[in-house]
This record gives sequence, structure tokens and C-alpha cells, in this order.
Amino acid sequence: MELIRGLHNLRPRHRGCVATIGAFDGVHHGHRAVFAHLLEKSRELALPATVIVFEPLPREYLAPAEAPARLMSFGEKFRALQALGIDRVLRIKFNEPLRNMPAGAFIENVLVGGLAVKYIVVGDDLRFGRDRQGDYHLIKDYSADGGYEVMHTDTLGVDGERVSSTRIREALEASDFSLAEELLGRPYSITGKVIYGQQYGRQIGVPTANLELHRLRAPLTGVYTVEVLGVTDQPLPGVANVGTRPTVGDLTKAILEVHLLDFDEDIYGRRIEVIFRHKIREEKKFSSLEDLTANISADIDSGRHYFGIGTSAG
Repeated sequence: MELIRGLHNLRPRHRGCVATIGAFDGVHHGHRAVFAHLLEKSRELALPATVIVFEPLPREYLAPAEAPARLMSFGEKFRALQALGIDRVLRIKFNEPLRNMPAGAFIENVLVGGLAVKYIVVGDDLRFGRDRQGDYHLIKDYSADGGYEVMHTDTLGVDGERVSSTRIREALEASDFSLAEELLGRPYSITGKVIYGQQYGRQIGVPTANLELHRLRAPLTGVYTVEVLGVTDQPLPGVANVGTRPTVGDLTKAILEVHLLDFDEDIYGRRIEVIFRHKIREEKKFSSLEDLTANISADIDSGRHYFGIGTSAG
């Protein structure tokens, strides 16, 4: 799959495609219904399937302190789209010029002038352009002159409610991982490369694999039982913390730390996937390093109990 890094990298060979546009945070069931239709039309017209996204997300740019937590980093989203068979991703930088571009100009300059789209699939919640004036109806109004067709996708529901990234965030905040999995179509996970940390865990006898979150804020915080893919052929059980380590007080942004149960091999640089299964407790600040160590030991015992592999004392 090709990543087109910005409008300035559009080339004549990128003209002629079928496309959709949106945030697609989580690449959930509703999004995949859009992509399924896009890919069907791609095959029918023998044109590449192109997904248009903005980075940062508009709400992250306009009000970073109030922007919703991301379900996915851009890298995770890119790999998810690649797995679905999307041909191209056009990543457009969201900045002041783009913010102030009229929606009609975006259609003319990007969709028609830049990509020469022949078919556009539009979600029911799409808004774009200055003051969010662009939507399905505006794209439809430009279709005759633009030489393309446009398709509006219906809302997908689960249990009588709309499938949305917001609903998934709410499920994760409530630690309802079963509902999150139903809405996503897969267990909720965070993927990334294991980086070198400050070795606090190893110093207290609990080595951890650390992952940067690559987002302003994660959709969950606290201590969890997890399964980790990408280390061996089978999922490995573990206990993970998502947060800023308030007892140590050395982090300004959250990271993901994973302690793999009964495993102590070097996996730095490995890309792993951490699947969240159950919440043990909230992250909190302890009065001393001794209290922190005791609670980490209790967390590990909770993880062992969850996976049925016996406590560290046994």
C-alpha cells in the first residue's frame, strides 16, 4: 500500500481512483462497511482504492486539550487499512491553510484536481472544509461538474445503537472490553515497537516492555491483564500499566508498560500487539517505592489468577 505524504506529493499517476475521506479512528465495523463498498467499486472500475485522512485530526489541532482520546495511532491505522486491501492512503496535514479552505475549494482542488476521483464513498458523519461546511450533499452538488459518482453509506448499528469511535471510547473507559470487541470486530489492542525505558521495573525485579502511545491521550488508563502477540508463536499473558507513573513522577505523557508473566528475554525493537482483557485497578500515586512494589506484586498475582497460572508465591 502506498502512503502519499501530503498534497504536494500528488503525482499524475495518482489521478483516477475511488476514494473515501474521514478520521476512521479504530477502523471499526462501521468503517469497514465503508471500505468494503470502496473495494467493491475499486474492482468494478479497475481503479485504486484511496483513503483520505488528516493528520493531526482536526479536533487535535483545534483544541488539543479537549480532543477525544485516539483509539489508534496513525501507524496502527495505516497497517489496518493495508490489511484490508486499501491501495493508497493520502495523508493531508491539517493546518491553518487547510482549516480555512472552503469546502468547495477542497472538492475542486483535492478530489477533482488532485485525485480525479471517479467514485466517492461518504460516511453519514463526514464534515470538512472551513466551518465544517462540507458534507455528503455538497459533494453530491459538485458531482456532475466534477465527473464522479458519490455514494452515501447507511449507519451501522449494534444493539440498536450506532457503531462509532465515541461509543468504543466509552466502552473502554467503562472497561467493557466485550462491547468494545463487538463494536470493533476484534479485541481492543495497542501496537508498537518496544523501546528502551529508564529500567525502573527491572530495578525492582519486574522488567517491562515499554511502548510509546503516539497519540495525545490513550482511551484507557490504569493496570490491566493483557495478552501480547509478536513475541512467540502463541499469545503471552501479562500485566500492563497505561499511564504516567505518578509515584516516580518522571513522565509528562503516558506510556504503555507491559510485564510478561514468567518471561524475561530481550525483546527491544520488536513490534508487539498488546490486547487488553480485564482492568485490575486505576493508576494511582503511592506514598513510597515500597508501597508501589507491593501493589505491583499484587497486580501480578491478580494477572496470574486471571490467566489461571498460579500466584508468584506458588
